[in-house]
Amino acid sequence: MKIPENLNQKIENRKVNNLFRKLPVFTNLVDFSSNDYIGFSKSEIIFKHTHAYLLENEMLQNGATGSRLITGNHSLYQIAENYIAQFHDAEATLIFNSGHNANLGFFSAVPQENDVVLYDELCHASIKDGIAMSNAQSHHFIHNDIEDLERLILKFPTTNIYIVTETVFSMDGDSPNLEELIQLSEKYHCYLVVDEAHALGVFGEKGEGMTQYLQLHDRFFARIVTFGKGLGCQGAAVLGSVELKEYLVNFARSFIFSTGLSPHSVATIFTAYQQLEIEKETREKLRQNIVFFNQQKNLLGLKPMFVHSKSPIHSAIVPGNENVKKLAQELQDKGFDVQAILSPIVPEGQERLRFCIHSYNSQEEINQVLELVRDFVFLNSDFSKTLI
Repeated sequence: MKIPENLNQKIENRKVNNLFRKLPVFTNLVDFSSNDYIGFSKSEIIFKHTHAYLLENEMLQNGATGSRLITGNHSLYQIAENYIAQFHDAEATLIFNSGHNANLGFFSAVPQENDVVLYDELCHASIKDGIAMSNAQSHHFIHNDIEDLERLILKFPTTNIYIVTETVFSMDGDSPNLEELIQLSEKYHCYLVVDEAHALGVFGEKGEGMTQYLQLHDRFFARIVTFGKGLGCQGAAVLGSVELKEYLVNFARSFIFSTGLSPHSVATIFTAYQQLEIEKETREKLRQNIVFFNQQKNLLGLKPMFVHSKSPIHSAIVPGNENVKKLAQELQDKGFDVQAILSPIVPEGQERLRFCIHSYNSQEEINQVLELVRDFVFLNSDFSKTLI
């Protein structure tokens, strides 16, 4: 049976506007696109230790068999959640099936009808989706703009206000001034919530994330960490008080009505966290590669193209969907997996190449891909005019 004509028309419109998506085919290109910042998804140590742990503890079960409130709350959950809480210096941890799942569950359940949610305009789509599902009123503030946030806060003097941001933004790779956000939230008695999806495994002495790296973690109402990036596995967790965990268990629908993660998935999370405790060399190599990437783009005259970032995420602004897709294809044809981010995912005129730096990228690879960008931009006069 064919899909309805109105759905088919939406697909055709995407094709006409050069926005049609397809599932990618696996390639062996040099990785500058995945979120596997420290290579944990490829770690043989984590793979073998996870397998050994399951065998030693006779956890020979393929699935969770049900939601965690029915039959899916196998013993590994408590072990992993206790370990994660201790690792992040939090009172309690609640594991969700994914970062999207965690954001939907938290933001749809916690803010109430008479509450207000103020979120950074560049927050992830899953945060916005969760907020849209809640009964609270919501408004976005200008990206990383404390003054605009305070202006909004002053409009709601007698209600609960939730302020939402991220420690590393997924498209720009930049970060807010967390100390100023904390001071503002405490001044007006707001509840501050932060998503650390792209900071876990990257920042901190043991990869704990940016809030712990800055020793500010105990001043947040809730922290949300995602395991599908720096930890290279599956799942996410909300970090907060015991009461917050109890509330989410009772009211977060994405938690209540989802089959739990398999013992293997939870064991992988647990093992990855244990590996973070001792994995210093890869984090240091990632840091060196980020510094090298910034140095080389400056030396090659590419600095004006890039959003300032000290994280693994670096975006080169290439206005126009056609332009950015053309450049991305050029890089892919030369063996480098760099992805184009198109509007409307980002605002029109802010289309970009998104580079993700990893501990396993070589400096030679970094230099080569940036030289290709330089050559393509400055040898194509019509193209370079759009970047001036």
